Amino acid sequence: MSEAQLTQTGPLWLWTASNGVSWHFITIDGEAGETIAAYEAMRRLELGRKRGFRSQKVEAKIGDTRWSTSCFPSDDGAWLLPVKAPVRKAEGLAEGDEVRVTLTLI
Repeated sequence: MSEAQLTQTGPLWLWTASNGVSWHFITIDGEAGETIAAYEAMRRLELGRKRGFRSQKVEAKIGDTRWSTSCFPSDDGAWLLPVKAPVRKAEGLAEGDEVRVTLTLI
């Protein structure tokens, strides 16, 4: 299967676990989320197995910053893209900022 690329714009939001650890995410939904779900399903059929948590490997790009990570499915059908501190710092991002991300599904 060839790589697929998509773009999404949405707010950067914060999730805090019960142990106090926090993560920043961008929600990937709508047509972009459907594309990830279809790609993940095809990869699962091709490979005959699931990745952890049904995650999908991606290369993400925000501004000039590019990194490898995974998107994770949420219960509502959307996908969650974690945005680590080095990326937020490099791009001057804070919780609530509207962020445009380009994803390459791999």
